[in-house]
Amino acid sequence: MPLYHHLGEIPPKRHSVFRKENGELYYEQLFGTIGFDGMSTNMYHVHRPTQVKKILKQYSVAPKIAVANNIQSYRLRGFQIKPENDFLQSRKPVLTNSDCTIVLAAPRESMKEYFYKNTDCDELLFIHKGEGTLKTILGNLPFKYGDYLVIPRGIIYQIEFNTSDNRLFIVESTSPIYTPKRYRNWFGQLQEHSPFCERDIRVPQDLKTIDQKGDFLIKVKKQGDIFDMIYATHPFDVVGYDGYNFPYAFSIFDFEPITGRIHQPPPVHQTFESAGFVVCSFVPRLYDYHPDAVPAPYNHSNIDSDEVLYYVDGDFMSRNDIEKGHISLHPAGIPHGPHPGAVERSIGKKQTQELAVMVDTFKPLMVCQDAMEIADPTYYQSWLEPEN
Repeated sequence: MPLYHHLGEIPPKRHSVFRKENGELYYEQLFGTIGFDGMSTNMYHVHRPTQVKKILKQYSVAPKIAVANNIQSYRLRGFQIKPENDFLQSRKPVLTNSDCTIVLAAPRESMKEYFYKNTDCDELLFIHKGEGTLKTILGNLPFKYGDYLVIPRGIIYQIEFNTSDNRLFIVESTSPIYTPKRYRNWFGQLQEHSPFCERDIRVPQDLKTIDQKGDFLIKVKKQGDIFDMIYATHPFDVVGYDGYNFPYAFSIFDFEPITGRIHQPPPVHQTFESAGFVVCSFVPRLYDYHPDAVPAPYNHSNIDSDEVLYYVDGDFMSRNDIEKGHISLHPAGIPHGPHPGAVERSIGKKQTQELAVMVDTFKPLMVCQDAMEIADPTYYQSWLEPEN
């Protein structure tokens, strides 16, 4: 999303002399994507950001695949993912392809002993339970229940939780995450028909410059491996920056639903997009108001995409026996739709209180081992009508 942001102190011109009070130089760093063609930010450090003292170890965190070629619908009981104290250890990949990995996490503790940088992927964190502060090299962002946190690849960050009962739904994207093209004009501004606008985007406002030397552990993810690296200076030594590439927050409760006389298709709920998938937000809204409208979604064929729905709260009208934290996977190749009885229950209803996050991928998803441990293997049979 082309949104300009400036925080802290910067020189009048890029790539020009910028001195500290003692006459020494600040160190400029261009932070960008897609070579020099994507959105970027220029930041200014107290110390050189290139001072690596040691590389301690390397280990794999790549998803372990249980089902590579899948056509079965699954229900995953997300809250059965066991909490872990450590943030990175708590992240359990459940579905993956070459464009994205969908992760569940239940971290108990804040990140205090290390910093994290994902150089493989942009990260989209949805906060289902918990609150705290996302601390980054470009400033801090408070977060709470219902927030999306968009963290561009390469951002160094820590998460500080105010609670021990935290549940996150995470999407890692191998290409940048943007706001949907359908909502933006030629200049990149969100238009009048968009279900949210720039006023709803929360950008970092609290930039704390930490001038420290020592041994600072940064866990860097690259090509599915974590590298434990010791840097000589604190990574949060930025005194100022400006540009378009930075983390931001958006609350699902600020998404304004688009409704109509008859049932609206899923694209009206779109919130984010990437090269290989879209993310939609289903929020409390009025139902269709045609006198003969059927509010329940119609049966539809997933020919070009896998559909993942993460259930957050409220009444999940189209599904039977669905609870908070459940995930449904409806793979490409077979039709799916409302459960038996859902269409009949929906007729005449005026509104829904459902809250859910949907990810539609354009390549098939592989099912990970962590998913199979929380999967309902009979879910694909839940559309069968009772025998007389």
